[in-house]
Amino acid sequence: MRTLNRVGALSAVAAAALLSAPAAAHATAPGDNGTVKIHDATTGEELRKNEPHVCEFYLDAFGFDSVQQVSWHIEAWAPTAAVKGETVKSGAITLDGEGHGRTADMTLPDGHYKLFWNFDGEKGAAKHKVFWTDCEDEEPGGGTPTPSASEPGSQTPGGESSEPTPSPSTSAGEAAPSSSPSAQGDAEGDLAETGNGAPVGLLSTAAAALLAAGGYLAFRRRRA
Repeated sequence: MRTLNRVGALSAVAAAALLSAPAAAHATAPGDNGTVKIHDATTGEELRKNEPHVCEFYLDAFGFDSVQQVSWHIEAWAPTAAVKGETVKSGAITLDGEGHGRTADMTLPDGHYKLFWNFDGEKGAAKHKVFWTDCEDEEPGGGTPTPSASEPGSQTPGGESSEPTPSPSTSAGEAAPSSSPSAQGDAEGDLAETGNGAPVGLLSTAAAALLAAGGYLAFRRRRA
């Protein structure tokens, strides 16, 4: 009877060991179960996606041990580094009770960099991320240039057009008055007119008639 009891106890212990073995095999070592991301300064802390191209940025950590101590540094990296591996920025942070934490926002000159993230309880190599900083220059003022007053159709500060207006002395479609009198009549040979508008030919004919009549009267008187 005692032998059966001992066999039953040993079987129970063996079964428990077998059941716990797979869980232990898949468990993550304390301290190595977190991740760190590069985030643009405008990105929320809740996003767990890495952003490898940033301008102003911060480091965002998730899933580490509660209140874990972290030290980090950033090195200049090829192909833009003057000296590869030179530390350009470093710091330390204590994560919260859920193993989450973020650094303050920071900037670096445009180039390629690599983050090294070390922490208490670390079993392997430091966690790391490579990233680029690229801050494009913005045009100062942000406005569009105003046209010069010398350009056609440009506007003066008061809103009036600087385009020249035609002189009131001469309007479109009107001919300027001539300084010398021009011959009246059309091209078919009309007689010229005097200042009072009477035809010159008609006056000449009347004068000739009067002279003829006067001559005739003088001739009659002589014969009488």
